[in-house]
Order: sequence, then C-alpha cells, then structure tokens
Amino acid sequence: MIPRLNSYLSLVAAVLMLSQAAIAQAEALPDFTGLVEQASPAVVNISTRQKMPDRSVASGQMPDLEGLPPQLREFFEHSLPKGQRNPKGGDRQREVQSLGSGFITSSDGYVLTNNHVIEGADEIIVRLSDRSELKAKLIGTDPRTDVAVLKIDGKDLPTVKIGDSDKLKVGEWVLAIGSPFGFDHSVTKGIVSAKGRSLPNDTYVPFIQTDVAINPGNSGGPLFNMAGEVVGINSQIFTRSGGFMGLSFAIPIDVAMDVANQLKAGGKVNRGWLGVVIQEVNKDLAESFGLDKPAGALVAQVLDNGPAAKGGVQVGDVILSANGQPIVMSADLPHLVGNMKDGSKAELEVIRDGKRQTLTVTVGALPEEGQEMGIPEEGIERSSNRLGVSVVELTAEQKKNFDLKGGVVIKEVEDGPASRIGLQPGDVITHLNNQPITTAKNFTEVAKDLPMNHSVSMRVLRQGRASFITFKLTE
Repeated sequence: MIPRLNSYLSLVAAVLMLSQAAIAQAEALPDFTGLVEQASPAVVNISTRQKMPDRSVASGQMPDLEGLPPQLREFFEHSLPKGQRNPKGGDRQREVQSLGSGFITSSDGYVLTNNHVIEGADEIIVRLSDRSELKAKLIGTDPRTDVAVLKIDGKDLPTVKIGDSDKLKVGEWVLAIGSPFGFDHSVTKGIVSAKGRSLPNDTYVPFIQTDVAINPGNSGGPLFNMAGEVVGINSQIFTRSGGFMGLSFAIPIDVAMDVANQLKAGGKVNRGWLGVVIQEVNKDLAESFGLDKPAGALVAQVLDNGPAAKGGVQVGDVILSANGQPIVMSADLPHLVGNMKDGSKAELEVIRDGKRQTLTVTVGALPEEGQEMGIPEEGIERSSNRLGVSVVELTAEQKKNFDLKGGVVIKEVEDGPASRIGLQPGDVITHLNNQPITTAKNFTEVAKDLPMNHSVSMRVLRQGRASFITFKLTE
C-alpha cells in the first residue's frame, strides 16, 4: 500500500511542477497590450492616387502595389475606378491606388514612410486612427534609403517615441503595426533575427532583419521595441510567393531620422563618397590576393579624379578598415563612408601586393547617378590564347572613354575556361593574375603562364561596371 501511495504522491508532485513551469513560462512571455494601446494612435494608413494613361491598362501595366504578384494584385484592382477621358482631350486616364503605412513623428504633422509607398503619386492621403483623412504634402524623398517625409496639417497630433536602433540586440522582441492588405492597425510580433544586413541595390542601409510578419501594406510602418520606441521602418520582405516567408527587413530608425532631418532642412541628403566600385572578397579571391581569410572590400574600379584616386587608392587594393572600423563584408564600407561628411578624413587600412598600408583619403560628396560607360567598338589587333577567347586592343579613343591606360576587349568566346566563368563578347579585361593588361600580346603572354589548380583573378569591365572574378585552370 505504501509504495502505491508514494507513486501517487510522486505523480501529483510531478504534475504540480509541470503546472508551475507552464505558469512561469506564460508569465515570461511578453505582454504587448500596453505598447499597442500607447503606440497605435500615431500609426497611419497611407493611400495614393496616380493618373495613368488607359493604354497602360490595355498593355497590362499596373501600379507596383509594393511588388504584389498578379494573384494578389487582383485583390486591389476591384477597388480601382474606371477609366475617364481627359477633359482637355487626349489619352483616356484612370486612377490607380497604392496602400502603405506610416507614423507621425511630430505633433505638428510630420510623417515618415517609405519612398516606394508614395513614389509617382499625384495625391497622397493619410488616414489617422480616428478614421479621419488628410491630404499630405511631400516634403522630400530619398530613394537610396527608401525614406520619404510627408506633412499633414494638424496640432497636438499623437506621436511615436523615437528609439535607438544601435542598441537593438539580436533575439530581442519587436512589434510592427501597419496596414497589410489595407487592414488598418494590424499588429504582428517577432524577434530581431540579424543586424546590419545588406540587400542588393540598397548600398546605404544596414537593414534590421526580423521574423515579424510583414506583408504588402505594412511598408512604411513602424517597428517597435518593448519600450514602445520606434527602432525601424518596415521596408522589404523576402518572398517567392508574394506573402510573408519569415524574412522581413526594416530601415534602422537612426538612419531614417538622419535622412528625414536632412530632407526637412534642405530637401536633399548629403553622403560621403570615395569614388570606388567595390566587391565582396570570397574564398577564391582571398587566395588569389594572398589573404588569410575572406574579408574586406576589394576595389574593382577607381573613378578618375575621385576622392579615392586623389588619396592613392588603386585597383586591386583590399580595404580592411575605415577610421578603425573593420570592414568584414564589402557592404560595411558604403555604410561607414556614407555617414561621413564631405571634406572629412578617412584613414583606410588596405592590403596591396600582400602588404598592409594606411591611406588617408579626403571624403567627397556623393554625386548624382552617373552615366555608364558604353561597350567598346572594334579594336585593331587580334590575339587568341589558352583561355578560349579572342581579344582585340582598345583604341586610343576607347581608352580615353573608359579612362584606361590599357586593356583588351573580348570579341569571341569559344568553348573553354572563359565560357565556363561567364565571359561575354564586349567585356573588357584590364588585369589578369594581379597583372595589368596593356596589349593583346601582353594578355596572351600572361595567360600562357597562368598556374594550374590555383585561384586566378581577372578584372573585367561590363557595361562600365568593374568586378574581379576568379577561376582555376585544371587542364
């Protein structure tokens, strides 16, 4: 009898312990209710109207609607008004709408959102939490960071608290409020998955990655920490289906507020600039340049008369740090330099020919988007080589246009190593195996002495963009 009683008591004790553990776990989970009540009034819905020619409808060209795939885009198309004829005559036009989110940063009506939410809009409407609607004035936009500043008329408007995105920690709870698919003030939560993420074509934003559910319509809305402070602007999602897949990206609020303040003060954003084209250093490139491990930013191109050129930076340099800040990934460099002021000094630690040295560069102001260099025309000499390409030399005019002292242009690509690494006719080769290429004959000589089964680097210009590629000769 006693053993049975002991077993029963042990079972009861185990159940009690599990219950207490479950209660403790439930108590440890965050409660977002207070945060939502406090922050929601300052979150707004943003809709835009844009007149488009009716021929756009006929050709199937719809507004971006934040990148929705066709099956989701149909959800919004039913609400679009029918085409109307221009009273002055001409093409028929129709109004299209876009939906997004935003948040009020000042009691007199300044609103932050994404540039892509309001881009191309003829009219911007901000709907407040009390369902009232106000027309917004566009103060300024910055496509490079995807930030836009709006202004609505109002007094004593509810505002968000601005936090410090630098203090965010990976694993920290965060919460988003926005209007996914037009459903106002929807709340989703998650954690910070990573910081300082770089995305293609977004050079100047070290994104915050989260697993917060973000969908079309959330863009431009705030990302909150547990203190109810805005730490980011929800901007992008990674998706293959058009919906949320667990990867969301937010612009750090420190970056967004710096941009917003510059837009309000002068209507544009000033950024530091070195005048280089860089690329990632992978394992093969690290081996070819004599590095112990992949790190830094490889200089693939130095723009003539730019700050880097004046400071002595050369093609093939690997930049390891800027003002003492390590460059682990190549995208770290634009983030650091972009925050520097025009005229400030940047101490760059570089590796050149296997040796470390420090260069001092005076940072310039980032210019407007420039024109790409064209494809070279017919050369004057032809040479074949073991890489499986036929090349011709650049003319004096082409060298001037490309700002090159030498190099060869590919005319034909045969079956061989060049074909396997993706070289194309029109590509310009300026360096091979860390040696500058001056003539077609020089190219053939360098190619003849390439080592076997070892990573070899080649610098290639394609449509004006320079990059290093690597390959190995195995036969």
